[in-house]
Amino acid sequence: MAAMEPASRAARAEVRTLEPDLSQGGTQLVRLCMDGDSGAWAEMVRTHQKRVYGLCYRFTGNAADAEDLTQDVFLKIYSNLGSFDAARGSLTVWITTMARNLLVDNFRRTRNQRATGSLDDGWDQTDELRPVDRLTSGGPTPHESAARNELARMVQGALRRVSVDLREAVILRDLQDLDYKEIAQILSIPEGTVKSRISRGRAELARLLERNKTEVM
Repeated sequence: MAAMEPASRAARAEVRTLEPDLSQGGTQLVRLCMDGDSGAWAEMVRTHQKRVYGLCYRFTGNAADAEDLTQDVFLKIYSNLGSFDAARGSLTVWITTMARNLLVDNFRRTRNQRATGSLDDGWDQTDELRPVDRLTSGGPTPHESAARNELARMVQGALRRVSVDLREAVILRDLQDLDYKEIAQILSIPEGTVKSRISRGRAELARLLERNKTEVM
Protein backbone atom coordinates (compact mmCIF):
# COMPACT_ATOMS: atom_id res chain seq x y z
CA MET A 1 0.00 0.00 0.00
CA ALA A 2 2.83 2.39 0.87
CA ALA A 3 4.41 1.87 -2.54
CA MET A 4 1.20 2.98 -4.19
CA GLU A 5 0.89 6.24 -2.25
CA PRO A 6 3.29 8.31 -4.42
CA ALA A 7 1.43 7.27 -7.58
CA SER A 8 -1.88 8.04 -5.92
CA ARG A 9 -0.65 11.46 -4.85
CA ALA A 10 0.64 12.09 -8.36
CA ALA A 11 -2.73 11.16 -9.84
CA ARG A 12 -4.52 13.50 -7.46
CA ALA A 13 -2.06 16.24 -8.30
CA GLU A 14 -2.67 15.73 -12.01
CA VAL A 15 -6.42 16.02 -11.49
CA ARG A 16 -5.93 19.18 -9.44
CA THR A 17 -3.87 20.73 -12.24
CA LEU A 18 -6.89 20.49 -14.51
CA GLU A 19 -9.35 21.89 -11.98
CA PRO A 20 -8.38 25.56 -12.42
CA ASP A 21 -9.10 25.26 -16.13
CA LEU A 22 -12.67 26.53 -15.83
CA SER A 23 -11.57 29.66 -14.05
CA GLN A 24 -8.84 30.22 -16.65
CA GLY A 25 -11.31 30.06 -19.52
CA GLY A 26 -9.99 26.74 -20.88
CA THR A 27 -6.46 27.94 -21.64
CA GLN A 28 -4.77 25.06 -19.87
CA LEU A 29 -6.89 22.40 -21.52
CA VAL A 30 -6.30 23.90 -24.96
CA ARG A 31 -2.57 24.09 -24.31
CA LEU A 32 -2.48 20.40 -23.33
CA CYS A 33 -4.40 19.49 -26.50
CA MET A 34 -1.93 21.45 -28.62
CA ASP A 35 0.91 19.58 -26.93
CA GLY A 36 -0.59 16.32 -28.15
CA ASP A 37 -2.16 15.21 -24.86
CA SER A 38 -4.78 12.69 -26.01
CA GLY A 39 -6.33 12.58 -22.55
CA ALA A 40 -6.91 16.34 -22.62
CA TRP A 41 -8.50 16.13 -26.07
CA ALA A 42 -10.76 13.29 -24.90
CA GLU A 43 -11.78 15.44 -21.94
CA MET A 44 -12.58 18.38 -24.21
CA VAL A 45 -14.73 16.22 -26.47
CA ARG A 46 -16.47 14.59 -23.50
CA THR A 47 -17.22 17.95 -21.90
CA HIS A 48 -18.53 19.72 -24.98
CA GLN A 49 -19.89 16.97 -27.23
CA LYS A 50 -23.43 17.07 -25.83
CA ARG A 51 -23.68 20.84 -26.30
CA VAL A 52 -22.27 20.70 -29.84
CA TYR A 53 -24.50 17.81 -30.86
CA GLY A 54 -27.55 19.52 -29.40
CA LEU A 55 -26.80 22.68 -31.35
CA CYS A 56 -26.21 20.72 -34.58
CA TYR A 57 -29.39 18.75 -34.12
CA ARG A 58 -31.54 21.77 -33.46
CA PHE A 59 -30.30 23.44 -36.61
CA THR A 60 -30.72 20.40 -38.85
CA GLY A 61 -33.57 18.43 -37.29
CA ASN A 62 -31.83 15.26 -38.42
CA ALA A 63 -29.89 12.92 -36.11
CA ALA A 64 -27.54 11.52 -38.77
CA ASP A 65 -26.69 14.98 -40.11
CA ALA A 66 -26.14 16.22 -36.56
CA GLU A 67 -23.69 13.40 -35.85
CA ASP A 68 -21.74 14.13 -39.04
CA LEU A 69 -21.68 17.87 -38.33
CA THR A 70 -20.59 17.27 -34.73
CA GLN A 71 -17.57 15.39 -36.04
CA ASP A 72 -16.88 18.21 -38.49
CA VAL A 73 -17.08 20.75 -35.67
CA PHE A 74 -14.53 18.92 -33.54
CA LEU A 75 -12.22 18.50 -36.53
CA LYS A 76 -12.47 22.25 -37.06
CA ILE A 77 -11.86 22.88 -33.36
CA TYR A 78 -8.77 20.66 -33.35
CA SER A 79 -7.40 22.36 -36.44
CA ASN A 80 -7.90 25.80 -34.93
CA LEU A 81 -6.83 25.30 -31.32
CA GLY A 82 -4.12 27.91 -31.79
CA SER A 83 -6.72 30.59 -32.46
CA PHE A 84 -8.37 30.26 -29.05
CA ASP A 85 -7.91 33.41 -26.96
CA ALA A 86 -9.29 33.29 -23.42
CA ALA A 87 -9.15 37.08 -23.27
CA ARG A 88 -11.91 37.22 -25.89
CA GLY A 89 -14.23 34.70 -24.25
CA SER A 90 -14.55 31.34 -22.55
CA LEU A 91 -13.79 28.00 -24.18
CA THR A 92 -17.53 27.26 -24.29
CA VAL A 93 -18.21 30.47 -26.19
CA TRP A 94 -15.35 29.78 -28.60
CA ILE A 95 -16.52 26.22 -29.30
CA THR A 96 -20.13 27.34 -29.72
CA THR A 97 -18.98 30.05 -32.13
CA MET A 98 -17.05 27.50 -34.19
CA ALA A 99 -20.09 25.23 -34.26
CA ARG A 100 -22.48 28.02 -35.17
CA ASN A 101 -20.30 29.26 -38.04
CA LEU A 102 -19.97 25.77 -39.48
CA LEU A 103 -23.74 25.25 -39.17
CA VAL A 104 -24.52 28.51 -40.95
CA ASP A 105 -22.18 27.54 -43.79
CA ASN A 106 -23.84 24.12 -43.98
CA PHE A 107 -27.30 25.70 -43.91
CA ARG A 108 -26.45 27.90 -46.88
CA ARG A 109 -24.92 25.02 -48.84
CA THR A 110 -27.87 22.71 -48.28
CA ARG A 111 -30.68 25.26 -48.43
CA ASN A 112 -32.51 23.31 -51.14
CA GLN A 113 -31.59 19.86 -49.86
CA ARG A 114 -32.63 19.95 -46.21
CA ALA A 115 -34.84 17.17 -44.97
CA THR A 116 -38.32 18.08 -43.80
CA GLY A 117 -38.64 15.33 -41.21
CA SER A 118 -39.84 15.83 -37.67
CA LEU A 119 -37.56 17.68 -35.29
CA ASP A 120 -38.31 14.94 -32.79
CA ASP A 121 -36.18 12.44 -34.77
CA GLY A 122 -33.13 11.72 -32.67
CA TRP A 123 -33.97 14.27 -29.97
CA ASP A 124 -33.56 11.60 -27.30
CA GLN A 125 -29.88 11.34 -28.25
CA THR A 126 -29.27 14.75 -26.66
CA ASP A 127 -30.40 13.42 -23.24
CA GLU A 128 -32.49 16.55 -22.90
CA LEU A 129 -36.23 17.09 -22.68
CA ARG A 130 -38.07 18.46 -25.66
CA PRO A 131 -39.19 22.06 -25.02
CA VAL A 132 -42.79 20.92 -24.69
CA ASP A 133 -41.75 18.30 -22.12
CA ARG A 134 -40.41 21.06 -19.90
CA LEU A 135 -43.99 22.22 -19.43
CA THR A 136 -44.98 18.97 -17.73
CA SER A 137 -43.64 16.81 -14.94
CA GLY A 138 -44.37 13.43 -13.45
CA GLY A 139 -45.87 10.48 -15.24
CA PRO A 140 -48.39 11.59 -17.90
CA THR A 141 -51.65 9.79 -18.50
CA PRO A 142 -52.40 8.48 -22.03
CA HIS A 143 -54.60 11.50 -22.65
CA GLU A 144 -51.86 13.87 -21.45
CA SER A 145 -49.31 12.07 -23.62
CA ALA A 146 -51.50 12.43 -26.70
CA ALA A 147 -52.05 16.13 -26.01
CA ARG A 148 -48.35 16.68 -25.40
CA ASN A 149 -47.40 14.88 -28.61
CA GLU A 150 -49.82 17.05 -30.55
CA LEU A 151 -48.32 20.17 -28.98
CA ALA A 152 -44.85 18.87 -29.85
CA ARG A 153 -45.84 18.54 -33.51
CA MET A 154 -47.14 22.09 -33.47
CA VAL A 155 -43.91 23.38 -31.92
CA GLN A 156 -41.85 21.52 -34.53
CA GLY A 157 -43.87 22.98 -37.36
CA ALA A 158 -43.45 26.47 -35.93
CA LEU A 159 -39.71 26.07 -35.43
CA ARG A 160 -39.23 25.14 -39.06
CA ARG A 161 -40.88 28.41 -40.10
CA VAL A 162 -38.89 30.77 -37.88
CA SER A 163 -36.06 32.58 -39.69
CA VAL A 164 -32.52 31.37 -39.04
CA ASP A 165 -31.44 34.63 -37.36
CA LEU A 166 -34.25 34.47 -34.84
CA ARG A 167 -34.12 30.70 -34.43
CA GLU A 168 -30.43 30.60 -33.58
CA ALA A 169 -30.85 33.36 -30.98
CA VAL A 170 -33.70 31.49 -29.29
CA ILE A 171 -31.77 28.19 -29.42
CA LEU A 172 -28.64 29.69 -27.87
CA ARG A 173 -30.62 31.40 -25.11
CA ASP A 174 -33.45 29.02 -24.25
CA LEU A 175 -31.92 25.64 -25.14
CA GLN A 176 -28.17 26.21 -24.79
CA ASP A 177 -28.60 28.40 -21.67
CA LEU A 178 -26.06 30.99 -22.78
CA ASP A 179 -26.28 34.54 -21.47
CA TYR A 180 -26.75 37.62 -23.64
CA LYS A 181 -23.07 38.54 -23.59
CA GLU A 182 -21.99 35.08 -24.73
CA ILE A 183 -24.60 35.03 -27.50
CA ALA A 184 -23.45 38.47 -28.64
CA GLN A 185 -19.88 37.14 -28.89
CA ILE A 186 -20.97 34.07 -30.83
CA LEU A 187 -23.16 35.95 -33.30
CA SER A 188 -20.89 39.02 -33.47
CA ILE A 189 -23.77 41.38 -32.81
CA PRO A 190 -24.55 43.87 -29.99
CA GLU A 191 -26.30 42.58 -26.87
CA GLY A 192 -29.26 44.81 -27.69
CA THR A 193 -29.66 43.03 -31.00
CA VAL A 194 -29.44 39.67 -29.24
CA LYS A 195 -32.27 40.63 -26.89
CA SER A 196 -34.31 41.92 -29.80
CA ARG A 197 -33.86 38.72 -31.83
CA ILE A 198 -34.74 36.54 -28.85
CA SER A 199 -37.84 38.59 -28.14
CA ARG A 200 -38.89 38.55 -31.80
CA GLY A 201 -38.12 34.84 -32.10
CA ARG A 202 -40.22 33.97 -29.07
CA ALA A 203 -43.04 36.20 -30.31
CA GLU A 204 -42.88 34.59 -33.76
CA LEU A 205 -43.02 31.12 -32.23
CA ALA A 206 -46.00 32.12 -30.09
CA ARG A 207 -47.77 33.65 -33.11
CA LEU A 208 -47.21 30.56 -35.24
CA LEU A 209 -48.34 28.26 -32.44
CA GLU A 210 -51.48 30.31 -31.92
CA ARG A 211 -52.22 30.18 -35.66
CA ASN A 212 -51.68 26.41 -35.71
CA LYS A 213 -53.94 26.04 -32.68
CA THR A 214 -56.68 28.02 -34.38
CA GLU A 215 -56.37 25.96 -37.57
CA VAL A 216 -56.57 22.71 -35.59
CA MET A 217 -59.68 23.91 -33.76
